[in-house]
Amino acid sequence: MKTKHILLFSISVLLLSFSTMAQETTQPAESTTDTVAMKTQKYGLRVGGDLSKLARTAFEEGYTGFEIMGDLRFSKKYYAAAEIGNETRDWDEENLQSTTKGSYIKLGVDYNAYNNWLGMDNAIFSGLRYGFASFSQELTGYGIYTTDPSFPADFVNTSQEFTGLTASWVELIFGVKTELVNNLYLSINLQLKHKVSEDQPENFDNLIIPGFNRTYDFSEFGVGYGYGLTYLIPIIKR
Repeated sequence: MKTKHILLFSISVLLLSFSTMAQETTQPAESTTDTVAMKTQKYGLRVGGDLSKLARTAFEEGYTGFEIMGDLRFSKKYYAAAEIGNETRDWDEENLQSTTKGSYIKLGVDYNAYNNWLGMDNAIFSGLRYGFASFSQELTGYGIYTTDPSFPADFVNTSQEFTGLTASWVELIFGVKTELVNNLYLSINLQLKHKVSEDQPENFDNLIIPGFNRTYDFSEFGVGYGYGLTYLIPIIKR
């Protein structure tokens, strides 16, 4: 499944790169005239969803989730951005089974480093987010550790739930966004996360944090990715 995710992400990067290059090469050369062409830029609210989470819900066993994403342009290069989502994810390993359920919100800002030609509205962007999650963990089964190889470890089926858990993190995001048709955008992004705080369940760990993804015993870092399809609601043109 990880290999499929990496392959899908790579293909998406190539498709978006080709789309951006195609728009640049088809842009007509500027001609010298007696009039000055006015370059207008659209300012508005862009809202949509994360396609990767919908695809995982449809095709990945043990995962259900969605994410609503949006941004609001407030200057030539900067956008206020937010993501709100919900996830349910199973952890099913040989000696441990659990389920994580919860919601999250991420707030921050994006910077567009791409200089668009006249008529283009694409982005190569970086951003910063602060993420917060509220969730629960349910331990459904575990294997009892043994050093005797002659007998298999006993597996205990249980139902122990840890509720009211929270976690927070900061996140760097890098991505590409291209306008497919007028006001409709496709984007891909890669996320690098650093955990700031978490509520630790008694005698258990937060194996997965909604919005943050998987946690690791000896690291506060995590990674993620997203595929966005958003629509711009124009408010003004400048």
